[in-house]
Amino acid sequence: MKNLKNLFFASLAIVTLTVACDEEFLTKEPQASLSGPALANSDGVEGKLVSAYRTLAGYGMSGGGTWYYSTWSWIFGAISSDNALKGTDAGDQPEHSFIESYDFNTFNVHNRDKWRSGYWGAARANDVINSVAEAEDISAARAAEIVGEAKFIRGWQHFEMQKMYRTPKYVSEANFSLDDLEASKVPNTGKIWANIIQDFADAAAALPATQAEVGRATKWAALAYQAKALVYSGDYTSALPILENIVNNGPYTLVDKFEDNYLVATRNNSESIFEIQYAVSSADTNASNAEIGLAHPYIAPWGCCGFLQAPQDLVDFFQTDANGLPLLDESWKTTHITNPTGANIGEPIGDPRVDPRLDHTVGRPGQLFKNHHIMQVDYIRDLTYAGPYFSKKHIAEPEGFGIGGWGNLSANNFRIMRLGHVKLWLAEAYVEAGRLEDARAQINDLRRRAANPAGFNPGATQGATRADYSLTGAPGANYVIGEYTAAWTDQAVARKAVRYETRLETAMEGNRFFDLQRWGVQSQVLNEYLSRESRYRIYLQGKSFTSPKNEYYPIPTYAIDRSFSEGEPTLTQDPNY
Repeated sequence: MKNLKNLFFASLAIVTLTVACDEEFLTKEPQASLSGPALANSDGVEGKLVSAYRTLAGYGMSGGGTWYYSTWSWIFGAISSDNALKGTDAGDQPEHSFIESYDFNTFNVHNRDKWRSGYWGAARANDVINSVAEAEDISAARAAEIVGEAKFIRGWQHFEMQKMYRTPKYVSEANFSLDDLEASKVPNTGKIWANIIQDFADAAAALPATQAEVGRATKWAALAYQAKALVYSGDYTSALPILENIVNNGPYTLVDKFEDNYLVATRNNSESIFEIQYAVSSADTNASNAEIGLAHPYIAPWGCCGFLQAPQDLVDFFQTDANGLPLLDESWKTTHITNPTGANIGEPIGDPRVDPRLDHTVGRPGQLFKNHHIMQVDYIRDLTYAGPYFSKKHIAEPEGFGIGGWGNLSANNFRIMRLGHVKLWLAEAYVEAGRLEDARAQINDLRRRAANPAGFNPGATQGATRADYSLTGAPGANYVIGEYTAAWTDQAVARKAVRYETRLETAMEGNRFFDLQRWGVQSQVLNEYLSRESRYRIYLQGKSFTSPKNEYYPIPTYAIDRSFSEGEPTLTQDPNY
């Protein structure tokens, strides 16, 4: 049977047929579209469902760049945090610069299209649900699964909206109709966690434990997202048994090597619970990871565009003590392990001990970069602007590069939900429940995997040409990582250790801003970060994070203007804006 990502191509004809974007759709008749009844059959509904899945990768929506509403959330979740810099140079994509410096405004087109994409995706899911009820040639069993998959997608899209906006709206199938342009103009009255959690719970009840086609949501994926929504909403008590069920009974195991979560060759592996599926061929890149195509080094073979660099702060965070443990005493804040400036910028200071995950997360001078070549500062578009480090996880290895027309487009899936994430959330839940030793066990599982020497970035020496190198047979750096061997007895210390591990394990995956948000520490962490990083990134000098305003993004003016019904807007702006 074909897998789901191949069906994406077949769905292109359906993508524009029935659903447009959010309120814009409600004020403009779709052009060259088929009516609902024309697709009210099994083939039509299945095609609509595949089109709804495509929204998870940002495909199908008209207008804007796919990076505006990237699944990786590298703009809204990474460069707005202490994990990443906008990168490139000062003049490229200035909208990013506003976000990086916490100048959130209501007319930023990136924010506008993030809102559009979320409700456009929810609209496609709602159209699927309503279409199932109209189709007469779908079995009851398959109809229930289709609705479950659509609710998973709807919950996913609303989850993105709740992370972004303090009071988003929730649009159900009851508030969506192709025949009523006013139906989805519903008010935003508060948090929508309860609706999101219910969508994932309904999906889990309807979906099978496994799917024949990779890319389709399973019961386990829905449970994982239900638990994630509970964790993000602060309900650890309800999340804990679901997380335990996934870890103890789910068909997932940690992959042996940390890097295998970020390679084309190891997609859909034993750790993966749900991946955003990408595909490329020499003839078609319409299902590639275009949303993160700009975030590649400026040197050949990529040549564009230099976005998503790493700050000095993140590099220093990965240093370890003599026992291979993170520096919970926060001494990493005042001790550099690489040169932040000068002729040897980015190179190690001595032979510092580092967590091996550093060199699978950040590209730094002197380190082999995913077997392409040894990274040097020629990877960087403007060294004086954003420094010498680059992001790495999303970039394809040589075997997965250059298949399509633009080499930056690859099939390196985004492992948006994996067992490693679940174990981190379970550790959080254990800490909040006072089960500190259980939390330590979960964290040690991740540290034990990271300590596998087979997974260390290899050492290499430069060859005669820029692309040539020879492996040394030794690790690329002084990798020292150990497990927590002493019992955890202090809840505050345990909580800090879990949060440190979360950054070490998931840096550059677009989560950090939202992790700080749900922990309630954005202002403290980000203002301290700005005071440190602005010594080297001078464009950050004088910038600050303002709480509670910057904890969430503003609802775009675009959305409010298009929410008018009977002369009044149905959407209310966040009062902090």
